[in-house]
Amino acid sequence: MDRNLDRRNNLSLDGLNFFLADVRDGLGPYLAIYLLAVHRWDPASIGVVMTVAAMAGLVAQAPAGALIDRVRSKRAVVAVAALLVTLGCLVLPFTSSFGLVALTQALGAVAASVFAPAIAAISLGITGARAFTRRTGRNETFNHAGNACAALLAGGFAWLFGPIAVFYLMAAMALASIVAVSCVSAEAIDHDVARGLEVGQSVQGQAPSALRVLLDNRTLLLFAICCGLFHLANAAMLPLVSQKLAQANAHLATPLTSACIVAAQLVMVPMAWLVGVKADAWGRKPLLLAGFLILPIRGVLYVLSDDPYWLVAVQLLDGIGAGLFGALFPLVVKDLTQGTGRFNVSLGVLSTVFGFGAALSNSLAGFVVQGAGYSAAFLTLAAIAALAFGLLLVMPETFMPRRVSQPGTLPLSDGEVA
Repeated sequence: MDRNLDRRNNLSLDGLNFFLADVRDGLGPYLAIYLLAVHRWDPASIGVVMTVAAMAGLVAQAPAGALIDRVRSKRAVVAVAALLVTLGCLVLPFTSSFGLVALTQALGAVAASVFAPAIAAISLGITGARAFTRRTGRNETFNHAGNACAALLAGGFAWLFGPIAVFYLMAAMALASIVAVSCVSAEAIDHDVARGLEVGQSVQGQAPSALRVLLDNRTLLLFAICCGLFHLANAAMLPLVSQKLAQANAHLATPLTSACIVAAQLVMVPMAWLVGVKADAWGRKPLLLAGFLILPIRGVLYVLSDDPYWLVAVQLLDGIGAGLFGALFPLVVKDLTQGTGRFNVSLGVLSTVFGFGAALSNSLAGFVVQGAGYSAAFLTLAAIAALAFGLLLVMPETFMPRRVSQPGTLPLSDGEVA
């Protein structure tokens, strides 16, 4: 590939990951703040809207992956999805209708479900399996940097112009992502490689269903269970910390929670970089184990003190666990689906699994808090995280570079010599 074209593609993918960072995650708490503060919605209605959006996004994960596996116009899919998210953001300031708000958020969540598999597919289709690890680490580095920047901008704009400013910020970032993806060379994407096939390989006969790919691969199934348990343990920890901060000092709760989010995202940046640089040399499992081990440790550390600054400091460990997991997740799925042509749909299926784990996490923690208090909730989540770590211990390593006969050469993922 021409070096200038290669550089343009890399910079375009950097920009795409940076600008889509906040768009991929949706409006989330910003929507809740807006509906409560501006339109005076009751908490139950806000919860229903957010649940509808979350469930729509979950249901769309696997079909989105299947779509990305099949289509050759991946850049156009990203652009259309970004336009839908933009329209959903721009409609909100002009309506307070429950039905319309719920519809726009559901459509936005469905559209956003294509971003993760599309970015993974475009990256794999451009770099091939050999350089995918480094590109994935770079993707996640810019993703976390974008999240941190967006959180800072959202906080500043909301303070200056009110909660409505967040919608325009997200719309602007979505539009910027369209410019970034349009700069990626369409000719540089090998669409067969992008779906997990080897160079020159074609699918023989009918491709297996995503469920069959999952059930027929015990390691992939075990990894899916580990992912579900990881997010079941992790998703509720920050909301619980926010509640404890509010109990300790209601005035400082919001800025300290924002500080938790921004600081954790900044910690994730070097973790994603580490995965990109070392995951091929060290293998996936050591880094995964480190990320999974952090989670039960966090859960136990939370119960040691109610001091707000202690809670914020412990929350920074989330940057290590989530940063390692986020960067390693597509690599492990690629390893386990290489040659099947079902890479992206498998990403979608596993995303659905851990999405359900995350969705159940807050309900589980809420019931435990109500019945036995915050310490019991943190310890329950820590126990679930320990179970996930134990299962990961028995999962085999998914990446083993093939040996080469020449001394002093570097083994690579496709058996080539550097």
